[in-house]
Order: sequence, then C-alpha cells, then structure tokens
Amino acid sequence: MEKLECHDCKKLLKEGEEYMPYSVGKDIYVKCKECHKKDPLLRNYQKVECYSRVVGYIRPVEQWNPGKKAEFKDRKNFKVK
Repeated sequence: MEKLECHDCKKLLKEGEEYMPYSVGKDIYVKCKECHKKDPLLRNYQKVECYSRVVGYIRPVEQWNPGKKAEFKDRKNFKVK
C-alpha cells in the first residue's frame, strides 16, 4: 500500500485504516474518517498559480529560476491610496 496522508490533518494513514478518497481531475486526495465526519467537503485542493513581472515579462513564479524565486520571497507589497 502506498503511504496516504489526510488532506486536512496531514496524518499518515495506517494499513487498513478507513479513509474517503476524492478524485479531482487526475489527482486523488484522501481524508481520514475523523476529518471526513467533521467536514465531508474537500476544500483548498487547487494549486494557486502566482504570476509576477520579472525582467519585463509577466510569468508564472513557478517557472522562474531559483535566484528569482528567492528574490520574489524578499519583495514587499505596498498599498497605494
């Protein structure tokens, strides 16, 4: 059996432990029995794609090189009124 992790509580499920599988596209998510009883809906399962400008082009941050990703984490956001 492959190691399964509960989507909500991140607990590793043991062999023979009951769980609820959720199919989203080609991905499979699982919830342990306790988390499924608390909330049967699967929430927060989509990966968020963040776009930003680098060297004049708007690109997904996931496609940047490691140096630019580190630089992106150091950026500060400002609100202009």
